[in-house]
Amino acid sequence: MRNNKLQIIPLGGLGEIGKNCLAVRCGSDIVVVDCGLMFPEEELLGIDVVIPDVSYLVDHRQLVRSVVLTHGHEDHIGALPYVLPQINVPVYGTRLTLGLLEGKLEEHLPGFKADLRVVKPRDIVECGCFKVEFIRVSHSIPDAVAVAIHTPLGVLLHTGDFKIDHTPVDGELIDFHRLAQLGERGVLVLLSDSTNAEHPGYTMSERVVGETFDEIFRSSQGRIIIATFASNIHRVQQAILVAHRYGRKVAVAGRSMVNVVNIAHQLGYLQLPEGIMVELEEANRLPRHQVAILTTGSQGEPMSALTRMASGDFKQLEIIPGDTIIISAVPIPGNEKLVARVVDQLFKRGAMVLYEAVSAIHVSGHPCQEELKLMINLTRPRYFLPVHGEYRMLIRHAALARELGLPPENVFVAENGQIVEITPKGGRFAGRVTAGRVLVDGLGVGDVGNIVLRDRKQLAQDGILIVVVALNQETGQVVAGPDVISRGFVYVREAEALMEEVKAQVRVVLDRCVERKSLEWATIKSEVREALGRLLYERTRRRPMILPIIMGV
Repeated sequence: MRNNKLQIIPLGGLGEIGKNCLAVRCGSDIVVVDCGLMFPEEELLGIDVVIPDVSYLVDHRQLVRSVVLTHGHEDHIGALPYVLPQINVPVYGTRLTLGLLEGKLEEHLPGFKADLRVVKPRDIVECGCFKVEFIRVSHSIPDAVAVAIHTPLGVLLHTGDFKIDHTPVDGELIDFHRLAQLGERGVLVLLSDSTNAEHPGYTMSERVVGETFDEIFRSSQGRIIIATFASNIHRVQQAILVAHRYGRKVAVAGRSMVNVVNIAHQLGYLQLPEGIMVELEEANRLPRHQVAILTTGSQGEPMSALTRMASGDFKQLEIIPGDTIIISAVPIPGNEKLVARVVDQLFKRGAMVLYEAVSAIHVSGHPCQEELKLMINLTRPRYFLPVHGEYRMLIRHAALARELGLPPENVFVAENGQIVEITPKGGRFAGRVTAGRVLVDGLGVGDVGNIVLRDRKQLAQDGILIVVVALNQETGQVVAGPDVISRGFVYVREAEALMEEVKAQVRVVLDRCVERKSLEWATIKSEVREALGRLLYERTRRRPMILPIIMGV
Protein backbone atom coordinates (compact mmCIF):
# COMPACT_ATOMS: atom_id res chain seq x y z
CA MET A 1 0.00 0.00 0.00
CA ARG A 2 1.34 3.45 -0.92
CA ASN A 3 2.05 6.24 1.59
CA ASN A 4 -0.59 8.50 0.01
CA LYS A 5 -3.36 6.36 1.47
CA LEU A 6 -4.30 6.36 5.16
CA GLN A 7 -6.51 3.59 6.51
CA ILE A 8 -8.31 3.81 9.86
CA ILE A 9 -9.49 0.36 10.99
CA PRO A 10 -11.53 0.12 14.21
CA LEU A 11 -11.25 -3.39 15.69
CA GLY A 12 -13.30 -2.64 18.81
CA GLY A 13 -15.05 0.14 20.71
CA LEU A 14 -17.55 1.20 18.03
CA GLY A 15 -21.19 0.37 18.67
CA GLU A 16 -20.27 -0.81 22.19
CA ILE A 17 -18.82 0.31 25.50
CA GLY A 18 -15.39 -1.31 25.96
CA LYS A 19 -12.75 -3.36 24.11
CA ASN A 20 -11.39 -0.23 22.47
CA CYS A 21 -8.85 -1.03 19.76
CA LEU A 22 -7.98 0.85 16.59
CA ALA A 23 -5.41 0.19 13.85
CA VAL A 24 -3.98 3.00 11.69
CA ARG A 25 -2.22 1.91 8.51
CA CYS A 26 -0.17 3.91 6.04
CA GLY A 27 2.05 2.18 3.48
CA SER A 28 3.67 -0.85 5.11
CA ASP A 29 3.29 0.45 8.68
CA ILE A 30 0.54 -0.14 11.24
CA VAL A 31 0.18 1.53 14.64
CA VAL A 32 -2.41 0.25 17.12
CA VAL A 33 -4.12 2.64 19.54
CA ASP A 34 -5.26 0.83 22.72
CA CYS A 35 -6.26 -2.80 23.12
CA GLY A 36 -8.90 -3.23 25.78
CA LEU A 37 -11.49 -5.67 27.03
CA MET A 38 -15.14 -5.50 28.00
CA PHE A 39 -17.05 -7.43 30.61
CA PRO A 40 -19.65 -9.92 29.41
CA GLU A 41 -23.37 -9.29 29.16
CA GLU A 42 -25.74 -11.58 31.04
CA GLU A 43 -26.40 -13.81 28.01
CA LEU A 44 -22.68 -14.69 27.73
CA LEU A 45 -23.03 -17.47 30.28
CA GLY A 46 -19.81 -18.39 32.06
CA ILE A 47 -17.65 -15.97 30.04
CA ASP A 48 -15.04 -14.03 32.05
CA VAL A 49 -14.11 -11.22 29.65
CA VAL A 50 -14.54 -10.27 25.99
CA ILE A 51 -11.59 -9.07 23.89
CA PRO A 52 -11.39 -7.78 20.31
CA ASP A 53 -10.74 -10.13 17.41
CA VAL A 54 -7.26 -9.06 16.28
CA SER A 55 -6.98 -11.50 13.35
CA TYR A 56 -6.16 -8.55 11.09
CA LEU A 57 -3.17 -7.60 13.25
CA VAL A 58 -1.97 -11.21 13.54
CA ASP A 59 -2.25 -11.67 9.75
CA HIS A 60 -0.22 -8.46 9.24
CA ARG A 61 2.06 -8.82 12.28
CA GLN A 62 5.15 -7.98 10.20
CA LEU A 63 3.67 -4.50 9.56
CA VAL A 64 2.69 -3.68 13.15
CA ARG A 65 5.23 -1.20 14.53
CA SER A 66 3.81 -0.51 18.00
CA VAL A 67 0.85 -0.31 20.34
CA VAL A 68 0.27 3.15 21.85
CA LEU A 69 -1.90 3.48 24.96
CA THR A 70 -4.03 6.45 25.95
CA HIS A 71 -4.56 5.48 29.63
CA GLY A 72 -4.69 2.59 32.06
CA HIS A 73 -8.37 1.59 32.21
CA GLU A 74 -9.24 -2.06 31.53
CA ASP A 75 -11.26 -1.18 28.43
CA HIS A 76 -8.05 0.23 26.90
CA ILE A 77 -5.27 -2.10 28.13
CA GLY A 78 -7.05 -5.25 29.35
CA ALA A 79 -6.70 -7.35 26.18
CA LEU A 80 -2.92 -6.94 25.89
CA PRO A 81 -2.07 -10.04 28.00
CA TYR A 82 -3.95 -12.07 25.36
CA VAL A 83 -2.71 -10.14 22.31
CA LEU A 84 0.98 -9.45 23.00
CA PRO A 85 2.02 -13.14 22.83
CA GLN A 86 0.73 -13.06 19.23
CA ILE A 87 2.27 -9.70 18.22
CA ASN A 88 5.02 -8.75 20.68
CA VAL A 89 5.77 -5.21 19.52
CA PRO A 90 6.87 -2.15 21.55
CA VAL A 91 4.11 -0.74 23.77
CA TYR A 92 4.22 3.01 24.50
CA GLY A 93 2.37 4.57 27.42
CA THR A 94 2.74 6.91 30.35
CA ARG A 95 4.30 5.69 33.58
CA LEU A 96 1.10 4.81 35.43
CA THR A 97 -0.48 3.19 32.37
CA LEU A 98 2.50 0.89 31.88
CA GLY A 99 2.73 0.24 35.64
CA LEU A 100 -0.85 -1.08 35.61
CA LEU A 101 -0.18 -3.06 32.42
CA GLU A 102 2.97 -4.58 33.92
CA GLY A 103 0.92 -5.82 36.88
CA LYS A 104 -1.61 -7.43 34.53
CA LEU A 105 1.12 -9.10 32.47
CA GLU A 106 2.81 -10.52 35.59
CA GLU A 107 -0.53 -11.95 36.71
CA HIS A 108 -1.50 -13.49 33.36
CA LEU A 109 1.89 -14.23 31.78
CA PRO A 110 4.56 -14.72 34.45
CA GLY A 111 7.98 -14.58 32.82
CA PHE A 112 6.73 -12.97 29.60
CA LYS A 113 9.07 -10.23 28.36
CA ALA A 114 7.10 -7.32 26.94
CA ASP A 115 8.82 -4.28 25.40
CA LEU A 116 7.24 -1.50 27.49
CA ARG A 117 8.46 2.04 26.77
CA VAL A 118 7.53 4.94 29.06
CA VAL A 119 6.62 8.30 27.50
CA LYS A 120 5.64 11.70 28.91
CA PRO A 121 3.15 14.24 27.54
CA ARG A 122 4.64 16.16 24.58
CA ASP A 123 7.03 13.24 23.80
CA ILE A 124 7.20 12.13 20.15
CA VAL A 125 8.20 8.60 19.10
CA GLU A 126 8.84 7.24 15.62
CA CYS A 127 6.93 4.13 14.53
CA GLY A 128 7.72 3.37 10.90
CA CYS A 129 6.47 6.26 8.76
CA PHE A 130 4.44 7.59 11.72
CA LYS A 131 5.48 10.05 14.40
CA VAL A 132 3.28 9.57 17.46
CA GLU A 133 2.90 12.51 19.86
CA PHE A 134 1.37 12.23 23.34
CA ILE A 135 -0.80 15.11 24.62
CA ARG A 136 -2.07 15.41 28.19
CA VAL A 137 -5.83 15.20 28.76
CA SER A 138 -7.99 15.01 31.89
CA HIS A 139 -9.83 11.79 32.74
CA SER A 140 -10.80 9.79 35.83
CA ILE A 141 -7.32 8.24 35.99
CA PRO A 142 -3.99 10.12 36.08
CA ASP A 143 -1.56 10.12 33.16
CA ALA A 144 -4.23 10.01 30.44
CA VAL A 145 -3.16 11.25 27.01
CA ALA A 146 -4.50 11.86 23.56
CA VAL A 147 -2.31 10.70 20.67
CA ALA A 148 -1.53 12.77 17.61
CA ILE A 149 -0.28 10.47 14.86
CA HIS A 150 1.69 12.49 12.30
CA THR A 151 1.35 10.70 8.94
CA PRO A 152 2.55 11.53 5.41
CA LEU A 153 -1.00 12.79 4.68
CA GLY A 154 -1.51 14.85 7.83
CA VAL A 155 -2.24 14.57 11.53
CA LEU A 156 -4.67 11.99 12.91
CA LEU A 157 -5.72 13.02 16.43
CA HIS A 158 -7.20 10.38 18.74
CA THR A 159 -8.53 11.97 21.94
CA GLY A 160 -8.67 8.76 23.98
CA ASP A 161 -11.08 9.10 26.91
CA PHE A 162 -11.12 12.69 28.13
CA LYS A 163 -13.10 15.42 29.85
CA ILE A 164 -12.46 19.14 30.22
CA ASP A 165 -11.90 19.56 33.96
CA HIS A 166 -10.65 23.00 34.98
CA THR A 167 -10.04 21.86 38.58
CA PRO A 168 -8.57 18.34 38.25
CA VAL A 169 -7.66 16.49 41.44
CA ASP A 170 -3.99 16.17 40.44
CA GLY A 171 -3.77 19.74 39.08
CA GLU A 172 -2.75 18.50 35.61
CA LEU A 173 -4.86 20.41 33.08
CA ILE A 174 -5.67 19.25 29.56
CA ASP A 175 -3.07 20.65 27.13
CA PHE A 176 -5.34 23.18 25.37
CA HIS A 177 -2.33 24.98 23.96
CA ARG A 178 -0.98 21.99 22.04
CA LEU A 179 -4.43 20.96 20.79
CA ALA A 180 -5.00 24.49 19.51
CA GLN A 181 -1.57 24.50 17.84
CA LEU A 182 -2.44 21.29 15.99
CA GLY A 183 -5.78 22.79 15.00
CA GLU A 184 -4.06 25.91 13.70
CA ARG A 185 -1.75 23.82 11.50
CA GLY A 186 -4.59 21.55 10.42
CA VAL A 187 -5.82 18.22 11.78
CA LEU A 188 -6.64 15.76 9.01
CA VAL A 189 -8.82 13.37 11.07
CA LEU A 190 -10.25 13.70 14.57
CA LEU A 191 -11.34 10.57 16.44
CA SER A 192 -13.19 11.63 19.58
CA ASP A 193 -14.75 9.99 22.66
CA SER A 194 -18.54 9.59 22.23
CA THR A 195 -19.54 8.07 25.59
CA ASN A 196 -21.54 11.10 26.77
CA ALA A 197 -22.54 12.46 23.35
CA GLU A 198 -26.23 12.21 24.31
CA HIS A 199 -25.82 14.49 27.34
CA PRO A 200 -26.04 18.28 26.92
CA GLY A 201 -23.87 20.74 28.82
CA TYR A 202 -20.61 20.00 30.61
CA THR A 203 -19.35 17.14 32.77
CA MET A 204 -18.88 18.23 36.40
CA SER A 205 -15.40 18.39 37.89
CA GLU A 206 -14.13 15.39 39.83
CA ARG A 207 -13.76 17.71 42.84
CA VAL A 208 -17.58 17.72 43.16
CA VAL A 209 -17.34 14.11 44.35
CA GLY A 210 -14.78 15.13 46.97
CA GLU A 211 -17.21 17.73 48.34
CA THR A 212 -19.97 15.09 48.54
CA PHE A 213 -17.59 12.69 50.31
CA ASP A 214 -16.85 15.46 52.82
CA GLU A 215 -20.56 15.90 53.64
CA ILE A 216 -21.07 12.15 54.06
CA PHE A 217 -18.00 11.69 56.29
CA ARG A 218 -19.01 14.67 58.42
CA SER A 219 -22.48 13.29 59.16
CA SER A 220 -21.84 9.51 59.35
CA GLN A 221 -21.39 7.85 62.75
CA GLY A 222 -20.66 4.28 61.60
CA ARG A 223 -18.30 2.66 59.12
CA ILE A 224 -18.11 4.09 55.61
CA ILE A 225 -17.56 1.68 52.71
CA ILE A 226 -16.82 3.19 49.30
CA ALA A 227 -17.13 1.08 46.15
CA THR A 228 -15.66 2.46 42.95
CA PHE A 229 -13.60 1.35 39.97
CA ALA A 230 -10.18 0.33 41.25
CA SER A 231 -8.49 2.33 38.49
CA ASN A 232 -10.37 5.57 39.34
CA ILE A 233 -7.34 6.78 41.25
CA HIS A 234 -8.55 10.39 41.54
CA ARG A 235 -11.65 9.15 43.39
CA VAL A 236 -9.59 6.83 45.59
CA GLN A 237 -7.27 9.75 46.41
CA GLN A 238 -10.14 12.00 47.43
CA ALA A 239 -11.68 9.29 49.61
CA ILE A 240 -8.36 8.74 51.42
CA LEU A 241 -7.79 12.46 52.02
CA VAL A 242 -11.35 12.98 53.33
CA ALA A 243 -10.97 9.95 55.62
CA HIS A 244 -7.73 11.42 56.98
CA ARG A 245 -9.44 14.78 57.55
CA TYR A 246 -12.07 13.11 59.74
CA GLY A 247 -9.65 10.87 61.64
CA ARG A 248 -10.56 7.57 59.98
CA LYS A 249 -8.23 4.72 59.11
CA VAL A 250 -8.57 3.23 55.60
CA ALA A 251 -8.60 -0.46 54.69
CA VAL A 252 -8.78 -1.92 51.19
CA ALA A 253 -10.92 -4.91 50.12
CA GLY A 254 -10.88 -6.60 46.72
CA ARG A 255 -7.84 -7.89 44.85
CA SER A 256 -7.90 -5.39 42.00
CA MET A 257 -8.30 -2.45 44.43
CA VAL A 258 -5.33 -3.70 46.48
CA ASN A 259 -3.19 -4.08 43.34
CA VAL A 260 -4.03 -0.65 41.90
CA VAL A 261 -3.56 1.18 45.22
CA ASN A 262 -0.15 -0.45 45.67
CA ILE A 263 1.02 0.31 42.11
CA ALA A 264 -0.29 3.91 42.14
CA HIS A 265 1.36 4.57 45.52
CA GLN A 266 4.70 3.05 44.46
CA LEU A 267 4.75 5.21 41.33
CA GLY A 268 3.83 8.38 43.21
CA TYR A 269 0.32 8.87 41.82
CA LEU A 270 -1.44 8.23 45.13
CA GLN A 271 -0.55 10.17 48.28
CA LEU A 272 -1.10 8.20 51.49
CA PRO A 273 -0.90 10.19 54.75
CA GLU A 274 1.37 8.58 57.34
CA GLY A 275 -0.26 5.68 59.18
CA ILE A 276 -3.64 5.95 57.48
CA MET A 277 -3.70 2.48 55.85
CA VAL A 278 -4.58 -0.57 57.94
CA GLU A 279 -5.37 -4.22 57.20
CA LEU A 280 -9.02 -5.36 57.20
CA GLU A 281 -8.45 -7.42 60.36
CA GLU A 282 -7.27 -4.32 62.25
CA ALA A 283 -10.14 -2.25 60.81
CA ASN A 284 -12.61 -4.75 62.31
CA ARG A 285 -11.13 -4.13 65.76
CA LEU A 286 -11.31 -0.32 65.57
CA PRO A 287 -14.34 1.76 66.66
CA ARG A 288 -16.68 1.95 63.68
CA HIS A 289 -16.62 5.75 63.46
CA GLN A 290 -12.85 5.53 62.85
CA VAL A 291 -13.02 3.26 59.80
CA ALA A 292 -13.38 3.76 56.05
CA ILE A 293 -13.08 0.91 53.55
CA LEU A 294 -12.31 1.10 49.84
CA THR A 295 -13.64 -1.79 47.80
CA THR A 296 -14.47 -3.07 44.33
CA GLY A 297 -17.91 -4.10 43.08
CA SER A 298 -19.47 -0.85 41.89
CA GLN A 299 -20.86 -2.75 38.86
CA GLY A 300 -22.40 -5.59 40.89
CA GLU A 301 -19.88 -8.11 39.53
CA PRO A 302 -20.81 -11.50 41.04
CA MET A 303 -17.38 -12.28 42.52
CA SER A 304 -16.48 -8.74 43.63
CA ALA A 305 -15.93 -7.82 47.28
CA LEU A 306 -19.05 -5.61 47.63
CA THR A 307 -21.36 -8.22 46.07
CA ARG A 308 -20.01 -10.86 48.42
CA MET A 309 -20.46 -8.48 51.40
CA ALA A 310 -24.07 -7.89 50.31
CA SER A 311 -24.78 -11.64 50.19
CA GLY A 312 -22.97 -12.30 53.48
CA ASP A 313 -20.27 -14.31 51.73
CA PHE A 314 -17.25 -12.07 52.53
CA LYS A 315 -15.54 -13.60 55.57
CA GLN A 316 -13.29 -10.66 56.36
CA LEU A 317 -16.08 -8.10 56.69
CA GLU A 318 -19.77 -8.27 57.57
CA ILE A 319 -22.27 -5.53 56.74
CA ILE A 320 -24.20 -4.42 59.84
CA PRO A 321 -26.86 -1.78 60.60
CA GLY A 322 -25.25 1.67 60.82
CA ASP A 323 -22.82 1.12 57.92
CA THR A 324 -22.89 3.69 55.14
CA ILE A 325 -22.20 2.28 51.67
CA ILE A 326 -21.24 4.67 48.86
CA ILE A 327 -21.46 3.20 45.35
CA SER A 328 -19.42 5.83 43.52
CA ALA A 329 -20.03 4.82 39.91
CA VAL A 330 -22.82 4.68 37.36
CA PRO A 331 -23.81 1.23 36.04
CA ILE A 332 -22.32 0.36 32.67
CA PRO A 333 -25.18 -0.37 30.23
CA GLY A 334 -26.28 -3.95 30.90
CA ASN A 335 -25.20 -3.95 34.57
CA GLU A 336 -28.23 -2.09 35.95
CA LYS A 337 -29.95 -5.22 37.31
CA LEU A 338 -26.79 -6.49 38.98
CA VAL A 339 -26.22 -3.17 40.74
CA ALA A 340 -29.89 -2.87 41.79
CA ARG A 341 -29.76 -6.37 43.29
CA VAL A 342 -26.66 -5.51 45.35
CA VAL A 343 -28.22 -2.24 46.56
CA ASP A 344 -31.35 -4.12 47.69
CA GLN A 345 -29.31 -6.74 49.54
CA LEU A 346 -27.27 -4.04 51.32
CA PHE A 347 -30.44 -2.26 52.44
CA LYS A 348 -31.79 -5.58 53.77
CA ARG A 349 -28.68 -5.86 55.96
CA GLY A 350 -29.50 -2.50 57.53
CA ALA A 351 -26.94 -0.35 55.73
CA MET A 352 -27.56 3.13 54.36
CA VAL A 353 -26.71 2.98 50.64
CA LEU A 354 -25.87 6.07 48.61
CA TYR A 355 -25.72 5.61 44.86
CA GLU A 356 -25.73 7.77 41.74
CA ALA A 357 -29.52 8.01 41.47
CA VAL A 358 -29.92 9.58 44.94
CA SER A 359 -26.66 11.45 45.57
CA ALA A 360 -23.89 13.30 43.69
CA ILE A 361 -21.30 10.65 44.50
CA HIS A 362 -20.25 10.07 40.89
CA VAL A 363 -19.24 12.25 37.99
CA SER A 364 -18.32 10.96 34.58
CA GLY A 365 -14.81 10.88 33.20
CA HIS A 366 -16.14 11.59 29.71
CA PRO A 367 -17.10 14.82 27.91
CA CYS A 368 -20.67 16.04 27.42
CA GLN A 369 -21.85 17.88 24.30
CA GLU A 370 -20.33 21.32 24.99
CA GLU A 371 -16.90 19.77 25.65
CA LEU A 372 -17.17 17.69 22.47
CA LYS A 373 -17.96 20.86 20.53
CA LEU A 374 -14.95 22.60 22.09
CA MET A 375 -12.65 19.72 21.05
CA ILE A 376 -13.92 19.91 17.46
CA ASN A 377 -13.60 23.71 17.35
CA LEU A 378 -10.12 23.62 18.91
CA THR A 379 -8.74 21.08 16.45
CA ARG A 380 -10.80 22.02 13.35
CA PRO A 381 -10.46 18.64 11.63
CA ARG A 382 -11.09 18.01 7.95
CA TYR A 383 -12.56 14.54 8.64
CA PHE A 384 -14.35 13.35 11.75
CA LEU A 385 -14.83 9.83 13.11
CA PRO A 386 -16.69 9.38 16.44
CA VAL A 387 -15.32 6.48 18.53
CA HIS A 388 -15.86 4.89 21.96
CA GLY A 389 -19.60 4.45 22.31
CA GLU A 390 -22.74 2.58 21.41
CA TYR A 391 -24.16 3.25 17.95
CA ARG A 392 -26.70 5.87 19.07
CA MET A 393 -23.87 7.79 20.78
CA LEU A 394 -21.77 7.75 17.60
CA ILE A 395 -24.77 9.03 15.60
CA ARG A 396 -25.37 11.88 18.07
CA HIS A 397 -21.68 12.84 18.08
CA ALA A 398 -21.62 12.86 14.27
CA ALA A 399 -24.68 15.14 14.29
CA LEU A 400 -22.81 17.56 16.60
CA ALA A 401 -19.90 17.68 14.15
CA ARG A 402 -22.23 18.47 11.26
CA GLU A 403 -23.93 21.19 13.33
CA LEU A 404 -20.49 22.79 13.75
CA GLY A 405 -20.07 22.97 9.97
CA LEU A 406 -18.21 19.80 8.98
CA PRO A 407 -19.42 18.62 5.55
CA PRO A 408 -21.64 15.51 5.93
CA GLU A 409 -19.46 13.59 3.45
CA ASN A 410 -16.45 14.12 5.77
CA VAL A 411 -18.15 12.64 8.84
CA PHE A 412 -17.90 8.84 9.12
CA VAL A 413 -19.96 6.71 11.49
CA ALA A 414 -18.17 3.39 11.19
CA GLU A 415 -18.61 -0.09 12.60
CA ASN A 416 -15.96 -2.44 13.95
CA GLY A 417 -13.99 -3.88 11.03
CA GLN A 418 -15.05 -1.17 8.57
CA ILE A 419 -12.08 0.54 6.86
CA VAL A 420 -12.17 4.33 6.57
CA GLU A 421 -9.70 5.31 3.84
CA ILE A 422 -8.33 8.84 3.43
CA THR A 423 -6.46 9.91 0.28
CA PRO A 424 -5.60 13.34 -1.17
CA LYS A 425 -8.80 13.01 -3.23
CA GLY A 426 -11.10 12.48 -0.23
CA GLY A 427 -12.37 9.96 2.29
CA ARG A 428 -14.53 6.86 1.84
CA PHE A 429 -15.43 3.48 3.26
CA ALA A 430 -13.15 0.92 1.65
CA GLY A 431 -14.31 -2.54 2.64
CA ARG A 432 -13.99 -4.54 5.83
CA VAL A 433 -11.53 -6.64 7.79
CA THR A 434 -12.30 -9.41 10.27
CA ALA A 435 -13.46 -7.89 13.55
CA GLY A 436 -15.71 -8.98 16.36
CA ARG A 437 -15.43 -10.45 19.80
CA VAL A 438 -13.31 -13.23 21.22
CA LEU A 439 -14.66 -14.81 24.40
CA VAL A 440 -12.33 -15.67 27.26
CA ASP A 441 -13.48 -18.44 29.61
CA GLY A 442 -10.90 -19.46 32.20
CA LEU A 443 -7.72 -20.37 30.32
CA GLY A 444 -9.61 -20.78 27.03
CA VAL A 445 -9.33 -17.87 24.63
CA GLY A 446 -11.73 -18.05 21.70
CA ASP A 447 -12.66 -21.70 22.21
CA VAL A 448 -16.18 -20.79 23.33
CA GLY A 449 -18.26 -19.79 20.30
CA ASN A 450 -21.91 -19.42 19.39
CA ILE A 451 -22.61 -23.17 19.45
CA VAL A 452 -21.21 -23.59 22.99
CA LEU A 453 -23.11 -20.51 24.16
CA ARG A 454 -26.30 -21.84 22.60
CA ASP A 455 -25.81 -25.13 24.47
CA ARG A 456 -25.18 -23.28 27.74
CA LYS A 457 -28.32 -21.22 27.21
CA GLN A 458 -30.37 -24.35 26.50
CA LEU A 459 -28.94 -26.05 29.59
CA ALA A 460 -29.75 -22.97 31.69
CA GLN A 461 -33.30 -22.68 30.36
CA ASP A 462 -34.47 -26.30 29.99
CA GLY A 463 -31.79 -28.58 31.50
CA ILE A 464 -30.49 -31.87 30.15
CA LEU A 465 -31.84 -35.42 29.84
CA ILE A 466 -29.26 -38.21 29.49
CA VAL A 467 -30.31 -41.65 28.22
CA VAL A 468 -27.83 -44.51 28.78
CA VAL A 469 -28.31 -47.88 27.08
CA ALA A 470 -26.05 -50.89 26.45
CA LEU A 471 -26.51 -52.76 23.15
CA ASN A 472 -25.15 -56.01 21.73
CA GLN A 473 -22.77 -54.81 19.01
CA GLU A 474 -23.73 -57.59 16.58
CA THR A 475 -27.51 -57.90 17.01
CA GLY A 476 -28.43 -54.47 18.34
CA GLN A 477 -30.44 -56.07 21.18
CA VAL A 478 -30.70 -54.16 24.47
CA VAL A 479 -28.39 -55.69 27.08
CA ALA A 480 -28.94 -53.12 29.86
CA GLY A 481 -31.07 -50.02 30.30
CA PRO A 482 -32.29 -47.70 29.16
CA ASP A 483 -31.47 -45.59 32.22
CA VAL A 484 -32.55 -41.95 32.32
CA ILE A 485 -30.73 -39.14 34.16
CA SER A 486 -32.27 -35.66 34.44
CA ARG A 487 -30.44 -32.48 35.49
CA GLY A 488 -32.23 -29.13 35.48
CA PHE A 489 -35.22 -30.61 33.56
CA VAL A 490 -37.43 -32.49 36.02
CA TYR A 491 -36.84 -34.07 39.41
CA VAL A 492 -36.86 -37.78 38.56
CA ARG A 493 -38.55 -38.98 41.77
CA GLU A 494 -41.47 -36.62 41.18
CA ALA A 495 -41.81 -37.49 37.48
CA GLU A 496 -41.65 -41.29 37.50
CA ALA A 497 -44.53 -41.68 35.02
CA LEU A 498 -42.78 -39.39 32.53
CA MET A 499 -39.48 -41.26 32.99
CA GLU A 500 -41.19 -44.60 32.30
CA GLU A 501 -42.72 -43.09 29.17
CA VAL A 502 -39.27 -41.92 28.07
CA LYS A 503 -37.82 -45.43 28.58
CA ALA A 504 -40.66 -47.00 26.63
CA GLN A 505 -40.16 -44.56 23.78
CA VAL A 506 -36.43 -45.36 23.67
CA ARG A 507 -37.20 -49.10 23.46
CA VAL A 508 -39.62 -48.47 20.57
CA VAL A 509 -36.94 -46.55 18.67
CA LEU A 510 -34.31 -49.23 19.31
CA ASP A 511 -36.65 -52.03 18.17
CA ARG A 512 -37.44 -50.09 15.02
CA CYS A 513 -33.73 -49.65 14.25
CA VAL A 514 -33.10 -53.40 14.76
CA GLU A 515 -35.96 -54.27 12.40
CA ARG A 516 -34.53 -51.98 9.73
CA LYS A 517 -31.00 -53.25 10.48
CA SER A 518 -29.97 -49.60 11.08
CA LEU A 519 -27.27 -50.35 13.62
CA GLU A 520 -25.09 -47.26 12.99
CA TRP A 521 -24.80 -45.62 16.42
CA ALA A 522 -25.01 -42.11 14.96
CA THR A 523 -28.34 -43.04 13.34
CA ILE A 524 -29.69 -44.59 16.55
CA LYS A 525 -28.68 -41.53 18.62
CA SER A 526 -30.30 -39.17 16.11
CA GLU A 527 -33.58 -41.09 16.13
CA VAL A 528 -33.64 -41.32 19.93
CA ARG A 529 -33.02 -37.58 20.20
CA GLU A 530 -35.75 -36.76 17.68
CA ALA A 531 -38.39 -39.06 19.21
CA LEU A 532 -37.73 -37.93 22.77
CA GLY A 533 -37.70 -34.28 21.72
CA ARG A 534 -41.25 -34.64 20.33
CA LEU A 535 -42.48 -36.60 23.35
CA LEU A 536 -41.05 -34.23 25.96
CA TYR A 537 -42.34 -31.12 24.20
CA GLU A 538 -45.84 -32.63 24.01
CA ARG A 539 -45.77 -33.53 27.73
CA THR A 540 -43.94 -30.52 29.21
CA ARG A 541 -43.66 -27.77 26.55
CA ARG A 542 -39.92 -27.75 27.28
CA ARG A 543 -36.96 -28.56 25.08
CA PRO A 544 -34.17 -30.00 27.24
CA MET A 545 -30.85 -30.98 25.72
CA ILE A 546 -31.13 -34.73 25.02
CA LEU A 547 -27.89 -36.68 25.24
CA PRO A 548 -28.12 -40.38 24.25
CA ILE A 549 -25.14 -42.50 25.38
CA ILE A 550 -24.86 -45.94 23.73
CA MET A 551 -22.36 -48.55 24.93
CA GLY A 552 -21.51 -51.64 22.92
CA VAL A 553 -20.99 -55.00 24.62
